[in-house]
Amino acid sequence: MPFFQKDKDVRLHYRDEGSGFPLFIIYGGGLNSAASYPAGPFDAFEEFKSEYRCISMDLRISPVGQSSGPFDYDQPWNAHTSDQLALLDHLGVDRFFVMGFCIGNPLIWNLMQRAPGRIVAAVSAQPSGVDPQDPDFFQKNNLAKWAPDLLAKRPEFTMEMVRRYLGRMYSNVDFVLTATRDYVRNCQTPLLVLPDDVPAHPYAVAMEMVSLAPNAQVSLFPWKDTKENTKLAVRHVRTFLKANRLPPS
Repeated sequence: MPFFQKDKDVRLHYRDEGSGFPLFIIYGGGLNSAASYPAGPFDAFEEFKSEYRCISMDLRISPVGQSSGPFDYDQPWNAHTSDQLALLDHLGVDRFFVMGFCIGNPLIWNLMQRAPGRIVAAVSAQPSGVDPQDPDFFQKNNLAKWAPDLLAKRPEFTMEMVRRYLGRMYSNVDFVLTATRDYVRNCQTPLLVLPDDVPAHPYAVAMEMVSLAPNAQVSLFPWKDTKENTKLAVRHVRTFLKANRLPPS
């Protein structure tokens, strides 16, 4: 897989396969998000690269990926979004579909706000959101599961830096972390939601997105419990994307 040197400090490792209308895929795993995700409920690249130009990338701070770059303490979410938009610009992509798993949900909402009009339709699978009963979940979970691997791989980082970064990224967040309910309520972008029901992906948040977003629809639930249900969910994604394809220019 190739690399894109965004600037002197940020080098992005990405994947670009298939042909057709661009489909930007943001894999799950939280801050471990990378260009591939074998542990996902289905392999989005294998499912869709015969129909779309599929693009994905490692987050700059993913310990399982090969991208590299510093912490951005001032705008942690926007730093990732800027990386994504810079890569898409580098690849000559203007308008695109986006499919996000887990952390892909807040990153999708941030992309919509940062690049209005560029996302033609969005699929949010296992969407991350804030459970009011456990608002500190993301900080605790990342300290336990992400930080040790990152510190082992990137000696330039310290635990003090990690705690500061997570505090900036996940303190005082609500709902979908990067967008307000008013923004979601007024967002006209077609949205398909594949809900989950675990602490990182609360079912209530997924269904609230569906109820608020005017052009949202929801797939079956549960959809990961059997291979047959997963196939049905993938079929729903395929139908949704086809229905929202742009006409030839």
